[in-house]
This record gives sequence, structure tokens and C-alpha cells, in this order.
Amino acid sequence: MSATAENPPTTAAAAGVATAVATTAAAVAAAVVEDRVTARVISDDPLFRKIPVALRFAPAEPLAVRIVFPAGLSPEGTDNEWVFPRALLEAGLQAPTGTGDVRVWPCGRVQAVVEFHSPEGVAVVQFDISALRRFLRRANAAVTRQA
Repeated sequence: MSATAENPPTTAAAAGVATAVATTAAAVAAAVVEDRVTARVISDDPLFRKIPVALRFAPAEPLAVRIVFPAGLSPEGTDNEWVFPRALLEAGLQAPTGTGDVRVWPCGRVQAVVEFHSPEGVAVVQFDISALRRFLRRANAAVTRQA
């Protein structure tokens, strides 16, 4: 087989399409907001268990936020991701909010609690309000950039 058949010359049009696709993919990836924070699992144990948590927001889903817990916390050994309204998280920093699977409320002036309900049970996780506010500011800025 000839070198030309194995490596056909790139045309300007093909190069332009490849560049456009790469630029679009990079823009989408850059627009996703993700913050890694430390949260505390609240339990009967007198010592708090600190865990790493990812807070995620994608402008493609402007009304939703995601909280992702590490695989080590789930019986299946996979990441545990909760998706719920961004407005619920925002409102829960001011006053108790939520009646479904996710409930949020302020806990003093510097912390907030997010309670997750599933058929397996309830998880209560405490976050620093400053980390949640920083994440929400970045998410809101991403929405504004998309508009």
C-alpha cells in the first residue's frame, strides 16, 4: 500500500471541520462548572466523617445541579450522583427547602445541610455555605455567558 493511501492528504475543508468540532467540544467542556469540596457526613458517630464531593453544573441543563459522591461510599462501588434543581440549592441556603428526595437548609451562619432520601435510606451531609455560594456564582455566570 502506498504512503498516500495510508495517509491521505488533508484538505482545507476537512481541516476546517475538524477544527470547528474540536473548538466546539472544548467550549462545551470549558463551560461545565465543577468544584471539588469537602463535606461532612452527619451520623450518630460523635466524629464527623469528611468526604470529597464534586459539585457540577452544565449549561446544557441550566436548571439542574449535580452532587457526586465518591465510589467508595456506595455498596456498588460506583459514583453516586444526585441531580436536582439549582433553585432548590439556592433557596436552601436561606431557609429550609424541599419536600422530596433532596432537602436543603442552612445550619447556622456558615454551614448548610443537604439531606438525600432514597429507598436505601437517608444521608445527611453538611457543606460550608461559602463553598456552595462560590459554586452557585460560577454556575450563574456560566448561564449568563450562554445567554
